[in-house]
Amino acid sequence: MEIRVLRYFLAVAREENMTRAAERLHISQPSLSKEVKKLEEELGHALFIRTNKNMRLNDEGMLLRKRAEDILAMVDKTAEEFSQLDNIIGGEIRIGCAESYLIKYLARSIKDFKERYPNFIFHIFSGDTEPVAERLDRGILDLAVIVEPPNLSKYNYLSIPESDKWGLVMRRDSPLAKKESVTLDDLYGLPLFCSEQSIRADFPRWCGDNMDKLTFAGTVNLAYNGSVFVKEGLGYLLSFEHLIDTSTESGLCFRPIRPTLETNMYIIWKKYQVFSPIAELFLKKLKDDYH
Repeated sequence: MEIRVLRYFLAVAREENMTRAAERLHISQPSLSKEVKKLEEELGHALFIRTNKNMRLNDEGMLLRKRAEDILAMVDKTAEEFSQLDNIIGGEIRIGCAESYLIKYLARSIKDFKERYPNFIFHIFSGDTEPVAERLDRGILDLAVIVEPPNLSKYNYLSIPESDKWGLVMRRDSPLAKKESVTLDDLYGLPLFCSEQSIRADFPRWCGDNMDKLTFAGTVNLAYNGSVFVKEGLGYLLSFEHLIDTSTESGLCFRPIRPTLETNMYIIWKKYQVFSPIAELFLKKLKDDYH
C-alpha cells in the first residue's frame, strides 16, 4: 500500500467523483481509476458505492479513510521533522488545546519564541481532553494543553499559572441575572449545557450526591456554540469565565457559581518522546516560562 495511492484514495473520497478528483490531483481519470481499483484488489474489499453520478464510501471505505488520514498525518509530520533537522531558524509544531482563557499564557510564549525564530509555525487543534490526548498518543501532536489532571504514567507535564473559574452564562433578561452569583439550588430545574467532559470530571466534585438533580438539556464542546443556544432561549451554559462575550450588546451575562469551582490547566507531552529540533527548543522555552 503506497502513500501516493492513499492520497489518491482520499482525494476521491472527498470529491465523491473520479473526474473531479483526477483534476485536483493533476493526473488522468483512467490512471486514477486504475490505482483505486488496484487498492481495492490489494485490500480484498470494495471501498466505494458507485453510481452513475458519484462514488460514496462504503463501510470498508470509511474505515480506510480514518486509517489513511492518520497515516498521512504521521508521514507529513515526520517529513516536517526531518526537514527541520538542519534548519533551526524555524519549523513547525502541532499543539492540541482545550478551550480556555488561560491559553493566553501559551500565546505569550509563542509570541516570545517567534521573535527569536520568526520562521516558527504553529498549528492548533482545539478540543476536549479525550480527542486531544488521542492525537498526542498517536504522534500527530507534539504537545497538548488539557484541563484534566494528566495521567502521570504516560505524560510529563507543566502547570499553567492561574485556574479557570466556572459560572453560568445566561440571557440578561433571566431572573438569575439579578444575582451576583449562582448556587446549586438556583440550577435545579434549569435546562443546562456544558461539555461531556465537564459533566464527567468537573461537576461531580462540585455537586457531590446532588449531581442527578441537575438537568442537562444537551452537551457542547465549544463555548461559543453553547452561547448561541443561550441567546436563542434554549437554556443556560455552564462555562469558564472569559470565554463568552458578555458585554451589554451581547445580551448575555456571566455569574460565578458558589461555592467556587476551579479547573487547572496543564501542558503535557508523552514520556520518552523524541522531538524535532524546533519542538525541543519550544518545550525548553515553556519549561523556562512555567517552572
